[in-house]
Amino acid sequence: MATEYERKRLENIRRNDEMLAALNVRAKASSLLSAAKRSRDDSKSFKKKKPKPASTPTVIRMSLRTRGLNPDSAGLPDGFSDFRMGSQITHNQPSPQKQSPRLLAPIPFESAYEGYGSYTQLVDTLLGIESKSCRGKLVKGEIGVVKDENESPMVRTRSSSRVSKVSVQKEEPEDDSFSGCVNKEFSIPVKPEKIEFDLDLLTLEPQNVARVVPGRIFVVQFLPCENVKMVAAGDKLGNVGFWNLGCENDEDNDGIYLFTPHSAPVSSIVFQQNSSSRVISSSYDGLIRLMDVEKSVFDLVYSTDEAIFSLSQRPNDEQSLYFGQDYGVFNVWDLRAGKSVFHWELHERRINSIDFNPQNPHVMATSSTDGTACLWDLRSMGAKKPKTLSTVNHSRAVHSAYFSPSGLSLATTSLDNYIGVLSGANFENTCMIYHNNNTNRWISKFKAVWGWDDSYIYVGNLSKKIDVINPKLKRTVMELHNPLQRAIPCRIHCHPYNVGTLAGSTAGGQVYVWTTK
Repeated sequence: MATEYERKRLENIRRNDEMLAALNVRAKASSLLSAAKRSRDDSKSFKKKKPKPASTPTVIRMSLRTRGLNPDSAGLPDGFSDFRMGSQITHNQPSPQKQSPRLLAPIPFESAYEGYGSYTQLVDTLLGIESKSCRGKLVKGEIGVVKDENESPMVRTRSSSRVSKVSVQKEEPEDDSFSGCVNKEFSIPVKPEKIEFDLDLLTLEPQNVARVVPGRIFVVQFLPCENVKMVAAGDKLGNVGFWNLGCENDEDNDGIYLFTPHSAPVSSIVFQQNSSSRVISSSYDGLIRLMDVEKSVFDLVYSTDEAIFSLSQRPNDEQSLYFGQDYGVFNVWDLRAGKSVFHWELHERRINSIDFNPQNPHVMATSSTDGTACLWDLRSMGAKKPKTLSTVNHSRAVHSAYFSPSGLSLATTSLDNYIGVLSGANFENTCMIYHNNNTNRWISKFKAVWGWDDSYIYVGNLSKKIDVINPKLKRTVMELHNPLQRAIPCRIHCHPYNVGTLAGSTAGGQVYVWTTK
């Protein structure tokens, strides 16, 4: 016979079951669980080709004695040696060094492709861009040709006209200077007007979420084309993935194409100017490769035993590569001649980013782990160590220094939890905006980037959001967040032609592309 306590317990269980049945809680919970599983399964992702099953050979175990070999003395005291048939065998010899896995030769697409299906549609898309002009009006300024014979490295007179000349003091370059390699006639973007853009219109759709590469993303870049929406991402494992968001016919791989041209983290991806079918990538394996779509090969451009941490090209100078290495070494490589033109030690430690002023391309910005971001004038950089035009000091490593679209401001990102903004005619005004940049070792370091004008700066957030910072107000004015964005967007890139198209990448290889409604 049940006790009083047992009767009360059974009564409570019956009453709770009736309450849950009336609220239909169990049915709703099961539907939410199935929806979550379905959305995760339906998300786009790269598909690696299935490896061919290797036949396992039958191994017949044989002792060292039956194979005529000397016995293994591993574990015996140091200096122990055997004497056999009058010959001395010394153990504990140093093992030979392992060979580097990198390949110092061109890699054809067939060998580098790790994706599922075929990459022919990617080749057709990139080659189709070459046959027709798809580059619209550059959001970050229009182009005009100007002589810089009497131009200050930092100061430019503002005018209502598209192009204006200034007459200021001319710098006399040193003998054997780098100025001879800098074209005296170059294009200068005019300061763009303020773009009327509502941040509330940015949204993240399910079809714009995909896992492009298997490893942690170090760099993400949009294809500089207005009509084709494509993203390139490089990860820690040496993979370079391409995601064509407008690809609807290729159901095998969701428009994602995965290549492995490197054996170490990919540090930079650059679409060569005036040729979208040629993509340059640098890596910690010390290699710079040129992806030539016409030849279907990853050509080897440069190799070194030191890691390459940053790579860039100067506007209107597609024949030169500017890249940084450890110990502050900065190199200029001539693609046509196939040799190094100049190299300097600009910093005490590695160079993390290289950027050029879009208005005055001879002005360059570098950031370094030594805690500084520096501005340089390429025209006055001679054989000796050049002098900086301006230096920003942080208390910890600086991982990026990027010019604004107008070229009138510079944003730096440091591990000291500050984003520095330089402005003024000679970048003499500096303000520090607090932002938590302390990512752990499993997440790529934050790099703040400018939007489509000088109004906002975009940077990742440890709460799986994207912070929008107003440099004039010196604070975060908005956060981009969406339930689809399930990881921290470490690296960000804004589309250079389409206003309101922004990509955020994560440590899991995912890319989130925000667009306007």
